[in-house]
Amino acid sequence: MSRAVAIAGVALSDVGRVEDKSPFELMAQASRRALADAGLSPSDVDGLASTGQGTLPPVDVGEYLGLRPRWVDSTAVGGAAWEVMASHAVDAIAAGHADVVLLTYGSTARSDLRKGLRGASINWGARGPLQWEAPYGHTLISKYAMAARRHMHQFGTTIEQLAEVAVSARFNAADNPDAYYREPITVEDVLSGPMIADPFTKLHCCIRSDGGAAMVLVAADRVKDLRSQPVWVLGSAETTSHMLTSQWDDMTVGPAAVSGPLAFERAGVKPIDVDVAEIYDAFTYMLLCTLEDLGFCDKGEGGSFVEAGSLRIGGDLPTNTDGGGLSACHPGQRGLFLLVEAARQLRGECGPRQVPDARIACVSGTGGWFCSSGTVILGSEEP
Repeated sequence: MSRAVAIAGVALSDVGRVEDKSPFELMAQASRRALADAGLSPSDVDGLASTGQGTLPPVDVGEYLGLRPRWVDSTAVGGAAWEVMASHAVDAIAAGHADVVLLTYGSTARSDLRKGLRGASINWGARGPLQWEAPYGHTLISKYAMAARRHMHQFGTTIEQLAEVAVSARFNAADNPDAYYREPITVEDVLSGPMIADPFTKLHCCIRSDGGAAMVLVAADRVKDLRSQPVWVLGSAETTSHMLTSQWDDMTVGPAAVSGPLAFERAGVKPIDVDVAEIYDAFTYMLLCTLEDLGFCDKGEGGSFVEAGSLRIGGDLPTNTDGGGLSACHPGQRGLFLLVEAARQLRGECGPRQVPDARIACVSGTGGWFCSSGTVILGSEEP
């Protein structure tokens, strides 16, 4: 059995500052909204994918939502988990192991931090391979900063070019009522901010917010029953790279250099065919490097590509049209939010930030410190 697979419904929970809900409540809110968007009910769901919250996700998530799925996934590879699990869900539906799969996520990362709750700060621990790096005090941010410096040294990428990634994200966020920050910023604003990890100032780094997201995938034979326009999964791929930074072969190349070409090949399209991109942007360098890895520009040319305003709505490659993790929403893991925004763009539902005639979207998530990648190619027409 091999069936085409479509996104039937997408939704966000309340996002931004949400101090009156738990992560499970945010998941439930987003899930109810996504199912309603699809015109489906919880009883239709026979597959569940969730990670990042709970003791045994998705077992406890399923119990909280009142689901008893016959297919589950809880892949934990950081921010790329949602693209990876979407890929797994597509394979499961295509093979007949499930007909309707719900992907759901919720986090109160901002509220937890403000309340001083234990676990509010990411602690990667010092067991396994990380025991060899932990004594030297490398933080997640410093690992990305070090990689950015390598790209700057090797290719002449400037700090102003990296800053433009943040400026473009804020430009796109201006017309998103759900975005955490919408006020315009300039390159100078980015450069003059407090230093976090050289060369990254505060605005080079993603925001911390609360929020949840959900997406419903269905087999092609269910599309006729949908309430919303289907968005088709054309191709996907996943990969992991390294855990130890010392085992990273080249700090100017991320794992999307593997998942991207595979996803495009499986989808039967090329980067030039893409109308809108939703790319994980925990840090400005993450997005710039991933653009190169996906083939939107040659290696080393990411700086000049973004400098030209290509990422802005109206640019050559509108990217992170909701404002991204740098301005809109980043509640711990952002991968599912990328898929939600891509689906809405292909359905033409984004109002002032809508990319005209968007038909093909590239969604790419990155986990850890370029440790993992999942890339999904979506289309508005059935393959």
